[in-house]
Amino acid sequence: MIYFDNAATSWPKPAPVREALAGYFGDAGGNPGRSGHRMSIAAARLVEDAREALAELFHAGDPSRIVFTQNGTHALNLALYGLLRPGHHVVTTSMEHNSVMRPLCHLETQGVAVTVVPCTPDGSADVQRLRNAIRPGTGLLVATHASNVAGALIPVEELFALAREKGALFLIDAAQTAGAVPIDVQKIGVDLLAFTGHKALLGPTGTGGLYIREGIDIAPLMRGGTGSDSAREIQPAFTPDAYESGTLNVAGIAGLGAGARFVLEIGIEAVRAHEQKLVAQFIAGASQISRVNLYGPRDAALQCGLVSLNIAGAVPSEVGLLLDQSFEIMVRTGLHCAPSAHRTLGSFPTGTVRFSFSWFNTPAEVETGLQALREIAAWSAKEAAVSNSNG
Repeated sequence: MIYFDNAATSWPKPAPVREALAGYFGDAGGNPGRSGHRMSIAAARLVEDAREALAELFHAGDPSRIVFTQNGTHALNLALYGLLRPGHHVVTTSMEHNSVMRPLCHLETQGVAVTVVPCTPDGSADVQRLRNAIRPGTGLLVATHASNVAGALIPVEELFALAREKGALFLIDAAQTAGAVPIDVQKIGVDLLAFTGHKALLGPTGTGGLYIREGIDIAPLMRGGTGSDSAREIQPAFTPDAYESGTLNVAGIAGLGAGARFVLEIGIEAVRAHEQKLVAQFIAGASQISRVNLYGPRDAALQCGLVSLNIAGAVPSEVGLLLDQSFEIMVRTGLHCAPSAHRTLGSFPTGTVRFSFSWFNTPAEVETGLQALREIAAWSAKEAAVSNSNG
């Protein structure tokens, strides 16, 4: 079996992640911050170790600026609903995931003005159009660091400079890049960075977080017990407690911390180089297959570790089923929860077939995937010939 669905959820998880989960359940199953006994203290230590690992990975400096959430969607909702109010103006791109689009559509009904700037046909950000869209009073620019459909990377430093010039905050959706592409939030000057734990960070599902730059005050998405300042019935105002009400997913966070440490030990530059090599190999091979249409920049240096395609005469779901049942290759098909992105690329409403790679994939596996595509494309051509002869 070959797993090429890492943009949805990475697999396999490295041994340290599995060991961290077992370690929590075996040795540190207490509730962090809620008691003074050894198991509670051990659980709290796991949470803070994970926070420190993520702060190191993102060059965040102060670990308390990393807030744990249930996933990337939760982190994006925390940022968007915590910042935007009726009368505010927000600018985003046409390549966004529904984790951004759906909150913005709802906020629009509450009086928030939303401008969606079209990207280029390969999914790349149009910086000049973004510049023109940001007007006096624009409070926020939100953009995906890399499209989950086209893989196109945005020029984060250029967009941050643009946001600063216009007096807007910059929120990055790093769901596809955290753990796979180097991110230095202090060097870039990121205001807010939303990430998920179960993709390139190699952690379990149900984990994620939001980096909040010091000096930015956002309203909590929910309020409740934090294990701190318990004598008062108002929400703590300090990070991360202000945004971490209720018992955390300690087991998941322990696994996430182990995943982040695993990436740090490898070196994120090495992860990026490996995925670029696989993407370049895949693009070069797929480009030579008749009837295959590739989406995105078609340049490994300009995209993250995924490639979307279609085969003429075959719907994506059909291709995905053939890859699974006939070749034991796992991919993602359809709209990938990003209909606006597919409209931009011209692949709406059927969607695409998406191959997404990780540290654990190999060039040999990529070649196996390419050979499977050659056979499916040949089958599609034969089917089209039969249909034309009968028509």
